[in-house]
Amino acid sequence: MIQNLLENLYEKYKNNNDGNVATYIPELANADIKDFGIAIVTSNGKVFEVGDSRKEFTIQSISKPFTYGEALKTFGEAKISSYVGVQPTDEAFNSIELEPITNRPFNPMINAGAISITGLLFEKYGDETMDIILSIYSKAAGRALSINNEVYKSEWKSGHRNRAISYLLVNFNMMTEQVEKVLDLYFKQCSISLNSVDLATIGATLANIGTNPITNEEVFDVSQVRHILSIMFGCGMYNNSGHWAHEVGLPAKSGVSGGILAAVNRQLGIATYSPPLDFFGNSVRGIKVYEDLSKELGLHVFDSMNEGSNFLRAIIEA
Repeated sequence: MIQNLLENLYEKYKNNNDGNVATYIPELANADIKDFGIAIVTSNGKVFEVGDSRKEFTIQSISKPFTYGEALKTFGEAKISSYVGVQPTDEAFNSIELEPITNRPFNPMINAGAISITGLLFEKYGDETMDIILSIYSKAAGRALSINNEVYKSEWKSGHRNRAISYLLVNFNMMTEQVEKVLDLYFKQCSISLNSVDLATIGATLANIGTNPITNEEVFDVSQVRHILSIMFGCGMYNNSGHWAHEVGLPAKSGVSGGILAAVNRQLGIATYSPPLDFFGNSVRGIKVYEDLSKELGLHVFDSMNEGSNFLRAIIEA
């Protein structure tokens, strides 16, 4: 049933040409607007996919919750909360603004928060930081991932707004003064390449309480999963997160390359890829797919069909 549902959704939305590809990172402007993939991986390792589900794209902001999770594991919640808050914001993801009283970034899902988190990891691990980050993402995806060097170079050359954000953080002691080294890590992190099946597997790893359901390797501990899913639910869809929580009701994270990742606790990881974005920076086709999936399968966190649903479990186990 899931496979048929995905195929129907693909046919329903493949010709929807609303939205525009991201251009502020020049390399992303080369994306094919026709690319459209959907994948679901269940918490017992079954894979369903349709369309361009094996098409590679860069993870971009979808990386943020996982680097945040690693920082929590490394430093503890008390230290992290002194550098980055957890409040949603109506400001754009790349806004040059901090909390007015604490001078912290509002949350780790916007660029300021993500850069601050990367800076903390760099201070501890130095030149090993990227290897650690890439290893985590690879374990969650179930295969070795790599960096798209063309996108990385494009981000590095055009990333002046992120440099402005970084120097603001330095000014308020929210980041090390080694700005270019931290940004180099941040740009590389956002340029990690993967496909929709990889992304859905990462979601399934979260849904499976931190253990990759295909490789059976533990990637995140229980505390990390709770914090990662919580921040995704409240802040993961840029400044449209409130609408998403109301309409779709799933922890999720989007990226400006066109990917969206969501997790259904103990049940599913879901991923979509389609480059044209809406005003908020979220994939237009992806949003529509998730809205339909949430309604069709009762996935909303407050839907009575969700946790423990015999209907959904029967679909997964069939």
